[in-house]
Amino acid sequence: MKALVTGGGGFLGGAVVRGLRERGWQVRSFQRRRSETLAGLGVEQRLGDLVDPHAVRAAVEGCEVVFHVAARAVLWGPRREFESANVAGTRNVLAACRQAGVRRLVHTSTPAVVHAGRHLEGVDESAPYATRFESHYPRTKAAAERMVLAANGPDLATVALRPHLIWGPGDTQLVGRIVARARAGRLWLVGDGANLVDTTFVDNAAAAHLLACERLQPGARCAGNAYFITNGEPRPIAEVLARILAASGEPPLRRRLPYPLAWAAAAVVEAGYRALAPRAEPPLTRMLVRHLATAHWYDITAARRDLGYSPAVSLDEGFRRLGDWYQEGAPA
Repeated sequence: MKALVTGGGGFLGGAVVRGLRERGWQVRSFQRRRSETLAGLGVEQRLGDLVDPHAVRAAVEGCEVVFHVAARAVLWGPRREFESANVAGTRNVLAACRQAGVRRLVHTSTPAVVHAGRHLEGVDESAPYATRFESHYPRTKAAAERMVLAANGPDLATVALRPHLIWGPGDTQLVGRIVARARAGRLWLVGDGANLVDTTFVDNAAAAHLLACERLQPGARCAGNAYFITNGEPRPIAEVLARILAASGEPPLRRRLPYPLAWAAAAVVEAGYRALAPRAEPPLTRMLVRHLATAHWYDITAARRDLGYSPAVSLDEGFRRLGDWYQEGAPA
């Protein structure tokens, strides 16, 4: 079998690629820059941009399955960039799948599509899409997910996975940003830190994608549906941050901000950056404050039932591996 992984040079995409190669698949990756890591795995690389329909079509050609992992996944930036990468890019992937006769598409989405700024405690996939978003990222990812699920049919089976807060050794996004902020003195707990949050160790997130691919076919129970993917171990956010900092060798977090103060400060900071540095990411945003202050953990019963998903790497084991990675010389 031959699979295309968009964003195969990224953190999650790379884990999906490794899982496929371990199973003996031929793998092609589509990304902007060449990766020596992928080259070492024997992965064919096609370089290009999701907004280029011709490049996407060429990358999809000859593949039986597509894993659409690539996305613009930051919390700040011009709306047009999110629209291009996440909406137009997904539209191009769908069109290319249809043109090339691809039968299965596994799409990486996010639980942020249902996060409307309030607590989400044990919610399942019946939770509606948010009607108001505080960032272009979840808004455009919601639009992309809707497109993917609507495209499901007898010729192309689609499924959307919503892995939450993916982390692990090699992560420069969640873990890297938390550690960098702490080292710069720009990381705070918002509120008392007792709100429960779900996270997902990267190997578990990748395994969910492979399981979805195995189960997916036209008419399958998972076809046309979205699934929350987590470790199934919600923890207080203060504990999650403390364990990440401990793994990196950083001291415990002591800084705290009351929620109303953090929210007001984020609004002021955002306004200043829009006026003076619109392309730079603010150190504090309202979406970040919301996610630090609210509970967001999810019921993964549907993924267990329909995909056979069972997180193999526990949070405790994941934090141990993260600590080993830092001790072995992770980038500072």
